Amino acid sequence: MQEDFLHFIYKNRLWDKTNQQLITGEDFEIIDTGTHNLDSGPDFFNARIKIGDTDWAGNVEIHIKSSDWEKHNHRHDMSYNNVILHIVYNYDKPVLISGKYEIPTWEIKFPHILFNKYSEFKTNENHVHCHEYIELASNFKTRLWLDRMATERLEVKTDYITKLYEKYSGNFEEIFYISLARSFGTGINSEPFEQLAKSLPLSILSKYYDNIFKTEALLFGQSGLLDDAITDDYVIKLQKEYSFLRKKHGLTPIPTVTWKKSKLRPSNFPQIRIAQFAALMMNFRFLFSSIFENENLSDSEKYFKIEVSDYWKTHYVFGKQVKKSNVKLGINTFNTIAINTIAPVAFYYFQNYKVKNNADKIIDWMMKIKPEDNRETRIWKSLNITPDNAYESQALLNLKKNYCDKYKCLDCAIGNEIMKELNKI
Repeated sequence: MQEDFLHFIYKNRLWDKTNQQLITGEDFEIIDTGTHNLDSGPDFFNARIKIGDTDWAGNVEIHIKSSDWEKHNHRHDMSYNNVILHIVYNYDKPVLISGKYEIPTWEIKFPHILFNKYSEFKTNENHVHCHEYIELASNFKTRLWLDRMATERLEVKTDYITKLYEKYSGNFEEIFYISLARSFGTGINSEPFEQLAKSLPLSILSKYYDNIFKTEALLFGQSGLLDDAITDDYVIKLQKEYSFLRKKHGLTPIPTVTWKKSKLRPSNFPQIRIAQFAALMMNFRFLFSSIFENENLSDSEKYFKIEVSDYWKTHYVFGKQVKKSNVKLGINTFNTIAINTIAPVAFYYFQNYKVKNNADKIIDWMMKIKPEDNRETRIWKSLNITPDNAYESQALLNLKKNYCDKYKCLDCAIGNEIMKELNKI
């Protein structure tokens, strides 16, 4: 037995209605269950109960055993002095407030099917623990919950933006530059790409927006990848240029060992991704302003139609020529960057500067992007929950990662409704 299950039973009034007497034998009525408190202090605030002819207003505390009151040191905590009802699964000893009188205590009972199904959800190893019963959740409730999940996903992503905002004193160009660099790491090299951007301030790189060769020299030099590159004429030129720029700007490259190179497709090799990022930086100032000024996300897409330097049209790495490399940033790459970087940065910007209707604008952006196709979304598709756009696929990713994977079934609106429906069977 766990307290979160008892919280669920109490909050949703799923207790056995034939067993509504206090330990003393007195009948009582719960008029208002109160507000669930997720922080420290009593479990439910501002509840109302009626014992006999007297109405009581105050807080409710829930424990597995009544003796847990002492175990959790509530006796010496003044915030528990206004508890009007102590709900327990097992009454094993009386609990006194101020050593004078016993708190009204109720040993709660409930249908065993609910606990059995709850235990089943908590122990099964299916990707979605309630998969056998998911049809019990109404489409209306599911959609409402997915709206919440999508917003929560955006808020989680903005936690990263918040840290950058604090570190860079609200410089949104720098924040976007670092976030954009991180997205070019495509997961496996996100950290080194972020380190690269942080090691090369935008104030320096922006001096060379009109010169892709100098931009490449700075980015490749700072990445450390020039140090162990197979040399050819272009590498030698980059090394000489970087040596000059490094001294001029007092730069220190990041360790080469941070880059992961194995088990990658050629199009995701660090060198080709840096070359693409260098080309994108030629459009950076226009891309940045478009995000905050344009109504449609598609207006920013044109800045991703980049032209890498000639060397990278026939190379994936330094010193090894191929007939032709795949260097274009396709629509899928733009969509991924839009989902993981552009939308969260814009969402945080609009929130920070209190721009009206910002949430609607970001949601509209996300709804115009195709849904992601990955392992998690395919799991949901097998349960007949198919996302129509990126807004919905992001919601499902959040639901899977932060609820299903963490067995937070009772914190999920879908899980809640399933449990309530099972109680009717």
